[in-house]
Amino acid sequence: MTQPYYRRLPSVDDDQVFDSTKYTASNWDSSIQHGSPPLALMTKLIEEQAAESGQRVGRLLLDILGAIPVAPVRVRSWVQRPGARISLHNAEMSAQRPNGEWRSVATLSAWLLAPSDTAAVAADRHPPITEGTPESDTHSWQGAPGYLESIEWRGQRGTDNGASVAWMSPLLPLVDAESTTEVQRLALVVDSANGVGAALDPNEYVFMNTDTALHLHRLPRGNDFAVRARGSIGPDGIGVTTAEIFDRDGFIGTTAQTLLVQRR
Repeated sequence: MTQPYYRRLPSVDDDQVFDSTKYTASNWDSSIQHGSPPLALMTKLIEEQAAESGQRVGRLLLDILGAIPVAPVRVRSWVQRPGARISLHNAEMSAQRPNGEWRSVATLSAWLLAPSDTAAVAADRHPPITEGTPESDTHSWQGAPGYLESIEWRGQRGTDNGASVAWMSPLLPLVDAESTTEVQRLALVVDSANGVGAALDPNEYVFMNTDTALHLHRLPRGNDFAVRARGSIGPDGIGVTTAEIFDRDGFIGTTAQTLLVQRR
């Protein structure tokens, strides 16, 4: 695999424009994008926008407003709430309708905060996870084309107190040969928590997430990330997936996702 997730195209006005490659395609439908690449792409714009601020990402909130086609997309970012210690950054992704009009398909809001030295009181509420022998069948979408081809997914045998665990590593750059930060690499896998913690058989049910909220008490390190996820399904077609996120050094944050659940 030599392609990235996105190829940069000439900008239009204030929008950066990217062509979506086949590796952005969702396991639910190959004509629409998985949530992780758009999350990572908008994170890239926000990190670049804040590069001189001295602040770092504390929370990312992705909202998926509609099907994101595997096609050219426009992305823009802006500072919603400036500040020396705390700032709120927003990004928006748009795609073209069949009639040529552009519509918003996803938004990202990010709280960025100024770091300070709290090493003397740092504490993790979860011990590190050690990777074990992976399962032979890593997930329920084995062989699905697109995004899942671009991720090394190593599901762990058994469960961890009722939660499923998978180690994941993105195999491709985000945009062309441009550098990909560790936060962006984490964003490239974290939307998969819904799949890791799946409480239902995807052959019988669709359970698509409308959002992903990621809170980071520590910045990720490296390219290998473990997701320990649990899915909860309500009686009226709505569910939630929650997860703890780890890198090789230990616990780094949490995620939550809202699910629309429907029988096929």
